[in-house]
Amino acid sequence: MGPLVPERNGPLVRTRLPRPLPIPERRARHTGSPRRRVRLVAVPAALLLSLTAAAPAPATSVRSDAPAESEQSVPPFAETLTPELIALMQRLRVPGAIVSIRTPEWGTWTTALGTGNLADGTPMRTEDHMRVGSITKTFTGTIILRLVQAGELSLDDPVAEFRPDVPDGEHITIRQLLQMTSGLYNYTEDPDFNRALDEHPQAPWTPDELPAIAFKHPSYFPPGGGFHYSNTNTVLLGLIAEKLTGRPLAELFQQQIFGPLGMSESSLADDTRLPLPHAHGYEFIGNVESLTAPVLTDKDAAWADWSAGNPKDVTDANPSWAWAAGAAVSTVDDLLRWAPALATGTLLSPEIQRERLTFVPTSDRPGAPGYGLAIADFSGFLGHDGQLPGYNSFVGYNPQSGATIVVLANLNQSPDGNAPADELTKLILAKVFSGSPS
Repeated sequence: MGPLVPERNGPLVRTRLPRPLPIPERRARHTGSPRRRVRLVAVPAALLLSLTAAAPAPATSVRSDAPAESEQSVPPFAETLTPELIALMQRLRVPGAIVSIRTPEWGTWTTALGTGNLADGTPMRTEDHMRVGSITKTFTGTIILRLVQAGELSLDDPVAEFRPDVPDGEHITIRQLLQMTSGLYNYTEDPDFNRALDEHPQAPWTPDELPAIAFKHPSYFPPGGGFHYSNTNTVLLGLIAEKLTGRPLAELFQQQIFGPLGMSESSLADDTRLPLPHAHGYEFIGNVESLTAPVLTDKDAAWADWSAGNPKDVTDANPSWAWAAGAAVSTVDDLLRWAPALATGTLLSPEIQRERLTFVPTSDRPGAPGYGLAIADFSGFLGHDGQLPGYNSFVGYNPQSGATIVVLANLNQSPDGNAPADELTKLILAKVFSGSPS
């Protein structure tokens, strides 16, 4: 269960394997009263989409900084799930992760595992800020849908009305941008663009520069003729939102989403700095190399793990190239607020939410998620994942059970090509939420 569209799976770096650190004692925090175990959905065959893939990180200490509570307050799955999460992190060579599971039965259980800063050994903390990559798309999509709700535009309006520079824009609709069915080339697949990111990782990019890269390439298919995950779509939506409102996208996020929902630690990044406290982000390979490498298995995966070497700290890489498609910063607690609001349409009318939850197939692979209007359906968990250099994330909410999963990792891709947050989520689904919806 890896990213649905591995846009950039990186090749291997043949360097010396670092010595794994010992595993210190783990702790977790939990709120809520213990009740029976909840059963939800079968494990989805695939999770979601990566904004960009670039690299993995080494096996490190795995621990939690949160204060220990009484045994009675810890849900029964935690005792067996935690060591399995730790073991999977070590296999994937993830420095650190924050995992949170919330159910009506058990309340909220959150644990911070591993290391947030490899240079000084600072442990991951449950309050750490992280870049959340393509989860940003759900924010941008919500702003657009609120504009539709207000009558400022229609889902079936042609993009050419707002951006005359879009190729075939008179036949591409707002709905198709949201649903990834426009056919527009994904600018993050452009080799020259990736080379620029490698050579100048802290260089700023303006939003208008990004679709201009895409427009140099032919479309994948005619509008509405298929599904192709493309960051170009969401950047265009961000530009359209700014044009219609006359306000910066970051301000729209704050006024229409973060403020009303009490997401006080979330923002759309406008420079290389992360709020404190934050986890450092890591990768092993560069963007150009990552364009062509496959996801590895068996002996190839073992060799990749053995030869991966030390990761590169890319915390200060400028996320402006992702902007409306992936530059948001958040925390686990804020995403616990966002997951149910996104999935149930807290900020939208029932009519617009029904439009949002009209899903198209993302592939003909059994179990592949459906994609709606900037939201995905992972076998009943509605949300999104995100991936950009140094970070990988997942957020999902199951409306039938009221359960939420949030996973944040400070590694975007493990040596075998898997997305760590997606793999950790798969483990949680298998161990905690197996069976039929309840």
